[in-house]
Amino acid sequence: MSQTTPRLLRALAGEILERPPIWFMRQAGRSLPEYLELRSRAKDFIAFCHNPEMAAEATLQPMRRFPMDAAIVFADILLIPAALGQEVWFEAGEGPRLGALPDIARLADEVEASTARLSAVGETLTRVRAQLEPERALIGFAGGPWTVATYMIEGRGSDRSRARTYAYEHPEELDALLQVLVDSTARYLIMQARSGAQALKIFESWAEGLAEDVFERIVIRPHQAIVDQVRAAGVKAPFIGFPRGAGALVENYAKGVSVECVALDTQASAAQGQRLQAGGKTIQGALDNLLLRAGGPALDARVDALLAQWSSGPYIFNLGHGVMPDTPIGHIARVVERVTGKPVKEMAAK
Repeated sequence: MSQTTPRLLRALAGEILERPPIWFMRQAGRSLPEYLELRSRAKDFIAFCHNPEMAAEATLQPMRRFPMDAAIVFADILLIPAALGQEVWFEAGEGPRLGALPDIARLADEVEASTARLSAVGETLTRVRAQLEPERALIGFAGGPWTVATYMIEGRGSDRSRARTYAYEHPEELDALLQVLVDSTARYLIMQARSGAQALKIFESWAEGLAEDVFERIVIRPHQAIVDQVRAAGVKAPFIGFPRGAGALVENYAKGVSVECVALDTQASAAQGQRLQAGGKTIQGALDNLLLRAGGPALDARVDALLAQWSSGPYIFNLGHGVMPDTPIGHIARVVERVTGKPVKEMAAK
């Protein structure tokens, strides 16, 4: 690839670079004071995500503060259930809430219309791509079908026990719901790529605790079905798959899903990442977001260890989960400086 190609895209193509690209999950907002001020002007969180001007600003804010190699669009994984017709809202200080799960056949009837209802995200991507420097990549994303299904079934974030029980007791209904989410997610990601996203990420945030056969059925197969539909539409943007909490099954995932990159969570071992790289995958992760918040010599040591163990293969520096809201900005700056070698200048909040 050309030296002018964004560093992230070069790593996703399997190139081994003199230093890995860096970006952080949930870097858009969360801990930044300018984000909190912007968020205070939105009617509610869903309205914020559907406001292209505000969402583009949230996406770009961390790019102004830090020399990150990629921006990720400001949105939420629960925009799809809302677009399909399920009631979704966010309780301050408590997180998402969803109304009763609609009839799955009725959800299936809304798949095609759901993409149009998410068009604001496409406009956000177009706005950001127009403002972002060409050497910095833009990432689009969606939630993994199983993770989104857990919220749709349980109505909120939880330990997923009710959703897992549903998977055993109502396998046909769950498979039908996952198919709806595969179809709507694929269309959504196609729209994102055509709107300016240069890489696409699937966040399977709740992949932990699944038996191997269940993991194959409700994580691996739906992810591959999404990739197949996106590729059939002519979209060539590389995929990052993130089966968070999968443990040893992440290697099954890497073999079973044709993503270019596998994102690793905090528990990933050095050897596991190296095996994935040897198998032809770029890897991403797995710095502990709690360590990022804590800071200090332990943070420096872990950053150095991750760079040492994985930089000999295609690698993207990132967290094992998203930035926590109370993470000191100075800790983020310190890690970015350590990885990139570029100083982070202090910036006054707007």
